[in-house]
Amino acid sequence: MKNLFKNIWAIIAGFIVIVVLSTGTDLVLEKIGVFPPLGTAMGNSLLMLALIYRSAYTVLGGYVIATLSAEKPMRNIIISGVIGTILGVLGAIGGWNLSAHWYPIAIVLTGFPFVWLGGKLRIK
Repeated sequence: MKNLFKNIWAIIAGFIVIVVLSTGTDLVLEKIGVFPPLGTAMGNSLLMLALIYRSAYTVLGGYVIATLSAEKPMRNIIISGVIGTILGVLGAIGGWNLSAHWYPIAIVLTGFPFVWLGGKLRIK
């Protein structure tokens, strides 16, 4: 039972890392004038910038999950990848008209591979 809670914590911690770093970077870039105010459409170059740092943070989140896992870290990576994909699809549906359509699709398609990469980097 102790390992179960540790594995659940590892997954939650990975998500926290991804969300806090992504949101924090968004806010900083908005504050310094790189991103427009919240709710304002962004061009493709800014969306690409967001995709790049969010991808890096997703790799880091996978690394954190693998590091904190009590056992079978890749199982926890797969679980988090599935959860993240589901949340990404829901986010894409909810925010479909907020940006260029390629961006939410890219977020959905890249999440699982990047969290998996982070886990593999930690295990090797």
